[in-house]
Amino acid sequence: MTNPDAPTPSGGVTWRAAGARRLARQGLDTPGGTVAGTAGAMLGAHAQVMSAAELSLALRTGGRTTRTDVRAALWQERTLVKTYGPRGTVHLLPAADLPLWTGALSAVPAGGPAMPDGVRMTPEQTDEVVAAIRDALAGGDALTADELTDEITARTGSWAGDRVMEAFQDKWPRWRQATHTAAHRGALAFGPVRGRRVTYTSPGVTPLPGPAALERLLLHYLRAYGPSTPPWFARWLAAPKSWAARLFAELAAAGRITEVRYADGPAWVAAGDTAFDEGAGPRGVRLLPYFDAYTIATQPRERLFPEAARDRALSRGQAGNYPVVLVDGTVSGVWHQRRSGSRVTVTVEPVGPALSSAAAREELAAQTERVGEILQARAELVVGEVTVGPHA
Repeated sequence: MTNPDAPTPSGGVTWRAAGARRLARQGLDTPGGTVAGTAGAMLGAHAQVMSAAELSLALRTGGRTTRTDVRAALWQERTLVKTYGPRGTVHLLPAADLPLWTGALSAVPAGGPAMPDGVRMTPEQTDEVVAAIRDALAGGDALTADELTDEITARTGSWAGDRVMEAFQDKWPRWRQATHTAAHRGALAFGPVRGRRVTYTSPGVTPLPGPAALERLLLHYLRAYGPSTPPWFARWLAAPKSWAARLFAELAAAGRITEVRYADGPAWVAAGDTAFDEGAGPRGVRLLPYFDAYTIATQPRERLFPEAARDRALSRGQAGNYPVVLVDGTVSGVWHQRRSGSRVTVTVEPVGPALSSAAAREELAAQTERVGEILQARAELVVGEVTVGPHA
């Protein structure tokens, strides 16, 4: 691998300059803005684990934002929506951007393994289920999965409710394989938890036309995480590489994106967004939670996770399974939080020498205090081995 600080050919972009711009644009350099605005700038917060989404957003947001503020934006102010976002994973997205997201995601070709015979729905059945979900939720009520099953089968037939899907040592009804599709088409989003049961509700959104939405999403992605390439964009979306290559080619031919040299090869930025400060570099220590957007989207991954960090912080090449310590835009450790009452212990395991200086330790202590503030707990920092595995 070449030196990331080495000069690039004329017109090229260095790893350091790209990293500085990425951190600045999503509030990891200097936090600021609103919760919803932050979610828009980072292209959504991964919310399979809600505490991770709360940290992702609050660490980037201005003021002394806490998890309570994120929850208020989601459930009281309704400026956020919890739904299935990129890669079919649960995200918090800005409500104002939902027409864009649903228009774009519903136009991305389906990927991933298909359901087995006897379980898999036909395209026509999927359309029928999505229409039934849209109709069942149109009244505005939040329904549990069981309640929604009754509503769907009443509109489609008993086949949609057959419990044939393997799920967590249980069987789910057949219709649930269309949950992501329904969300991407704007028919479904998550509602408030009722007791311990998940609910679904209508997001009340009309998706933008697919081609226009895809163009806007790609440009938004390039402004947040560019320079980038079709394979990197495809990986971020869990979409086919050939499809992403065609989309880039179409927008390049239309003059909507511009080619630059980055990471030893061609990459793209949004047209007119070619300014990078080659005298700048990413600065600061940050504690990023599980599946933080910066960790997932930043490429090339071998530069984000250099040397030993690859072995310690990646899981079979996948980013996000471990919370990471970011030092000057590069992964330099992993960490884990353990809460006990009103206290949270943050254990940080450095990888490499980046956290060895007194200045870095001071920043790490300040970040630990900020994590405690967001979680509304008193934080204690321990520097040592993280003994738990991924997703712990």
